[in-house]
Amino acid sequence: MFSTKLGRLMMRLYSRKQTAVCRVPLRGFSWAAVCRQRSLRQQRIACPKTQPHILSCYTSARSSSQNTVDPNEVRRFQLLASKWWDEQGEFAALHSMNDLRVPFIRDNLLNVHRVRHPGQPLSGLRILDVGCGGGLLTEPLGRLGAKVLGIDPVDDSISTAQVHVSHDPDLQDWVSYQACTLEELSEEVKEDGHFDAIVASEVVEHLADVDTFTFCCKQVLKPGGSLFITTMNKTNLSYVLGIVVAEQLLRIVPSGTHNWEKFISPVDLERLLESYGFSVQSVQGMLYNPVSGAWSWTNSTAINYALHAVKMTDNPETDQTEEHTSHPENHGAATHS
Repeated sequence: MFSTKLGRLMMRLYSRKQTAVCRVPLRGFSWAAVCRQRSLRQQRIACPKTQPHILSCYTSARSSSQNTVDPNEVRRFQLLASKWWDEQGEFAALHSMNDLRVPFIRDNLLNVHRVRHPGQPLSGLRILDVGCGGGLLTEPLGRLGAKVLGIDPVDDSISTAQVHVSHDPDLQDWVSYQACTLEELSEEVKEDGHFDAIVASEVVEHLADVDTFTFCCKQVLKPGGSLFITTMNKTNLSYVLGIVVAEQLLRIVPSGTHNWEKFISPVDLERLLESYGFSVQSVQGMLYNPVSGAWSWTNSTAINYALHAVKMTDNPETDQTEEHTSHPENHGAATHS
């Protein structure tokens, strides 16, 4: 009874905020001036003895000294490493999120690549699952025919993922895991552009450095490749529902899982991605119902949202073609119905 009433209260709060916090499309507005100022400022900090326009010095300094991993987050997830595949446990919401994020990734990749493989629609594609945990999203993508590498800095989570995939012989040729960070992988992958897509689902809000994360994604992603992110917006509503209600009242996720200061708005994330040469194709709001345990798409990004971006190529005409083909007029109805 309490959960039902609280669920109704959450929905009322959400509906009151929905019209006020819907995403404002940024298409047609250029952040170029802002990005140039930000880049110059970062270059001066990283390379004080060189001219500010030398970007290579900044990127090499950052890639070698900055770290995406927060040690506190690693310790927290280390304690939960054995519970990834308990569909009624601490990660129940992530299990049910697959009903949205798997089709979101699949359909947008099909829009970009336009290649059809019946039964295995993502066949021929290489996908990197960053912060894969126990492989909750890695395995479904492998079943769609993609070659998927899941990485995570928590050794025990990778062990859990490897044990689970070992029970499905059909997946072992498609799914592999590696205990490492994204920046460590970017150092190992010598060639620029190794993956067709990168997935970072419910990861960004746990990172120590989102700039380094974005830089490394660009390094290992092929030109024209896709970046998929699901995360939490930085709003008052996300604090109330995502932390107070979800962690402290309903205990949908363990207490202390999220730090509101690490949340990022779609506008700020889009601006960051564009400054590193990505073109954001779509942003879609997500809503979790704690009563039914199900996720649904919504026009509001006030709490959770999914984002699809594409790494720009060196050919502007190719970029325009990809943006046109991956931006159908009725994207929400076609992709998320």
